[in-house]
Amino acid sequence: MLFPTLTAAEKRKNFREALKSGKLLQFPGSFSPLVSMLIEKKGFDGVYISGSVLSNDLGYPDIGLTTLTEVAQRGRQIARTTSLPAIIDADTGWGEPMNVTRTIQEFIEMGLAGCHLEDQMNPKRCGHLDNKSLVGPDDMIKKIKAATRGKALDSNFLIIARTDARASEGLEKAIERAKAYVDAGAEMIFPEALQDEKEFEAMRKAVSVPLLANMTEFGKGKLYTKTELENLGYNMVIYPVTTLRLAMGSAEKGLDIIKSTGSQAEALPLMQTRQQLYDLTSYEDYNQFDQSIFNFKLK
Repeated sequence: MLFPTLTAAEKRKNFREALKSGKLLQFPGSFSPLVSMLIEKKGFDGVYISGSVLSNDLGYPDIGLTTLTEVAQRGRQIARTTSLPAIIDADTGWGEPMNVTRTIQEFIEMGLAGCHLEDQMNPKRCGHLDNKSLVGPDDMIKKIKAATRGKALDSNFLIIARTDARASEGLEKAIERAKAYVDAGAEMIFPEALQDEKEFEAMRKAVSVPLLANMTEFGKGKLYTKTELENLGYNMVIYPVTTLRLAMGSAEKGLDIIKSTGSQAEALPLMQTRQQLYDLTSYEDYNQFDQSIFNFKLK
C-alpha cells in the first residue's frame, strides 16, 4: 500500500546484483504508475521510462522539448509504485556537463536506478530515424565524466551511455565511441539501431561492460527474442514504446466502436475489467486499512 517496501537505494543495489546474474534482464516501458504495477505483477525484471513516450504523452514529438523537471517528476511517479528498479531516458542531459551532474542528482533523489545519456546534438531525433547529428566524442566524454560526479549520492546508480553513431558514422566509429565512453566512466553501453546479428556480436566482442538492446517496434532492426539476445551476450533489453502503443491501439479501436455503434458494448473485450483494476491497485487492502482505523468503539 502507498509505497513499496523497498527503498530506492535497495532497488539500485538489487539491480546491480541482477546485472551479475548472467541472464538477460527485461525492462518493458512504462508510461504511468499503473503500468509499472502491471509490469511487476507480470514478473519482469524492471521498468524503463522512455523520453520519447514522456514527450508523446504530453502531445509532443520526440525532439527534446521536455524539461528535466518534467521528466524527473514523472519518473518518480512511475518508479515509486513498484519494487522493481526503474531506468530513465536522460536524452542529452539537459545542458552542459554541469547540468548533467545535476540531472544525475535529481534522478537519484527521485528514486531512479539508472539513466542513459546519448551523444546526439539538439534538436535530437528518435534513434531509428535518419538525419541525426552527433556531438563530438570529446563532448560526450565530458558529459559522462560529469554524470559520474553526480553519483556521489549513491554509487549504485547506473550510468548508461547511448551512442547513435551507427546510423551516421558506421559500426566501427560506433564501437570506437563505445570504448571511449567506457573509459570515461560509462557502466553500460546502449548501441542504438544496430543492423543485424553480426553487428550485435561485434559490439559485444569489443565492449567489456554490460550491453543494452533496444527492441522498439517499427524501427530499423529485427525484433529479437529474449533467447536470441541472451545468445548474443546482451545483458538488458528495453521495450520502450510497447505498452503505450498497445494502449493507444486499443483506445483507438474502442473509440471507433463507440462512434460507429453508439455504445462501448462491443469494445468490452479490449478492456481491463473493473475487478482486474481493483486487484492491481490493492483496493481491498486499502478498504481493510480504513476499517482497522475507523471501525472502533469508545468505551
